[in-house]
Formats: sequence, C-alpha cells, structure tokens
Amino acid sequence: MNLRIWGGAVALGLTAAMCAPAPDQQGQVEVEKSSAEVHEKGGEDLTGPYEVVEDWPQPLPDHEGWTWGSTAGIFAETPDKIFILQRGELPALPPGTSQRAATTAEPRWEHCVLVVDGNGKLIDTWTQHDELFYRGHKILISPYDPDKHVWIISAGLAPASTEGNHQIFKFTNDGKELVMTLGEGSAGNDESHFSGPTDIAWLPDGTFFVTDGYINTRVVKFSKDGEYLMEWGEPGTGPGEFNLLHGIAIDDQRRVYVSDRSNRRVQIFDENGKYLDEWPNLRSPFHLYVTADQHLWVADGATHRILKYDLNGKLLDSWGTSGRFPGALGGVHQISVDQDGNLYLAEVNNGRAQKFRPRPGADHGRLVGQPLRFAATSSN
Repeated sequence: MNLRIWGGAVALGLTAAMCAPAPDQQGQVEVEKSSAEVHEKGGEDLTGPYEVVEDWPQPLPDHEGWTWGSTAGIFAETPDKIFILQRGELPALPPGTSQRAATTAEPRWEHCVLVVDGNGKLIDTWTQHDELFYRGHKILISPYDPDKHVWIISAGLAPASTEGNHQIFKFTNDGKELVMTLGEGSAGNDESHFSGPTDIAWLPDGTFFVTDGYINTRVVKFSKDGEYLMEWGEPGTGPGEFNLLHGIAIDDQRRVYVSDRSNRRVQIFDENGKYLDEWPNLRSPFHLYVTADQHLWVADGATHRILKYDLNGKLLDSWGTSGRFPGALGGVHQISVDQDGNLYLAEVNNGRAQKFRPRPGADHGRLVGQPLRFAATSSN
C-alpha cells in the first residue's frame, strides 16, 4: 500500500501487486487493474488550481494602531519584488471586532506604495510620494519598457468626485524620480485633463491607452511620450458607449478590450477606436488581463470570481468565492502573475493583498498565464 498526502488529506493507492483477484461471497471478483485518479475528498474548489499563501504579506512594521487600507493595485515585477498600492492606512480594529469593508472607512494617506519580497517582507516604501495619491487605482509596468518605469493612477477622492488630482504618474523603478505626469490636478474632459482615470494598456512601441471612466466615458490614446493622439467613447449603452470604464487590455492582434463595468460587458475595438464586438452578461468586470497564451482573464467584483475566456468570449473556467477568510475574495481590483506562476490579487473591499501558489500537480490550463509580451513593432 502506498500512502500519498495531497493538501493534508491521506489518499490510499493500490500498487499493481495488490490488484490481484480476491474472493468474496459471490466468488471471484476482478479488482480493477487500471490506475484511477485519486481525488482529495470533500472541498469546494474555492481557490481553483491554487493554494493561498497565508500570512502574506507580513504585518507592516512600526504601524502600531494602523493596518492595511483598501488595496487597489498589485504588480509582481519578479517573484521577489512585488509592488502594492493601497488607499492609505486604516485604524486597526480592536481584537474581536468584526472586520469592516475597507472601502467605507476613512484612511490616513500614508504608506500608499509598498514593495515586498516573495515572503511578504517589506523592502521599500514610497512615503515621499504619499501626497500625490488620492484613491490610487492601479500600479503597472509596461511589458515593453526595459527600464521598468512604474505607473500609478490616482483616480480622485471618490468615484464620482471632481476633487482630488485625477492624474497619472510615471516613476523610475526605484521611485526616486517622477519622470512624467498626465493630468492637471483637477477634473476635466479635454486633452490635458482626466475625470476618474482607471487603467492603462500599452502597444509594443510604447503607445498607450487610458480608460478615463469614473466621471468621463472615454478611452484616450497617447504616444509613448505622453502626447495626446485621439479618444473615443460617450455615455450610453450602445456600441462605443460606456458607463464606468474600469479596465483595459490588448491582445497580440492589437485589439483593445475595455471593461464597461456598469453596462456589465466587455467591449472590443481596434487600436483606433473602431467597434468590433462585445461580450455581454458579465456582472461587474473590475480588471482585464490578457495572457501570452491568448486568453482574457477577468476579475469580477460582484461575483468575486476569477474568470477565464478565450478571445471569442467563451467562458472556459472560473473559481473564487466571497469572504474574508484566507483564499476568499472581496473586490479583486488587479491581477498579477510572476515568472514562477504565483498569482497576486489586490482586494479593495477586504483591504488586503493575497498571494496564491499553484497546487502541486495543478492543471496548468487552469492557471492564470504569464502576461502578454511580443516583439516591438511600428504602430499602424
């Protein structure tokens, strides 16, 4: 008899030598000689092909009385360098107090950008830039940038507020230098202003697209140097019309996927804004992520599930459940994957970041793939 321990459960496997015929009351019974897959008993597949890394990241040092705020962004540059963007810190709750929704509490605007290693240990903070960020929305690095500049979107103080800065910042990788600022620090709807920007996606030549979507309803296209090129979109429910643009991604055919969140759909365009298609009947697509193997992954903020689609819009897989326990999800706002296949999720509702590692023997087709990277080409 072989003992196999999978995820803490003991499975009993029969060796070939033990698969000989055995008698019972009816006579000889043929024992199945083929090797059948043995599954762990019970369970609900809550974390899909992953297991959660508990107690990650580690508690923040020297933050007595304060804890993680609403966590809007996460980006794994490497397995040992992970950027986390939070909307300030929240007062720690007394022991035994029910955990609140992180999005409804009043933060202090400190320690908005944190960098941790693979074990979740804090290795850097960008406290020198805290005053720049009002309701940080995403933290990103272009896959085509050899210098790995860090881009941070500040959407404004509230989803429908004209207050705050409504800006996008581009920093050197170490955070020591701010090299580009887009937006004038106030809400607007022209070539130099945003009103609630939410996400960025790049073409290989550095051209990039911004979803300007909490108050405005447009996608704005910029040159690699931040020069305004064009825009498309207006309020409504028809093709090319939007109600809260929340995420954006680009496939290897240069098709632009836009999360039209409050219209409960994903719309697809060419790089010049021509409407191509839409995928309806999503509940609340928070984040879009195109992988190198040509799938679109969606974090749904209403169902609290991670969804896998082919690029024709067919749902292939999903997992996740709402909750605050380790491995449950609460408003996944950004997805990132490192080179070792570890998955990182930022949760605005729960106010935390989580790390998931692939289960031993996991079906690789169910794992969230690496980000799309392809050779730089000239813009069409």
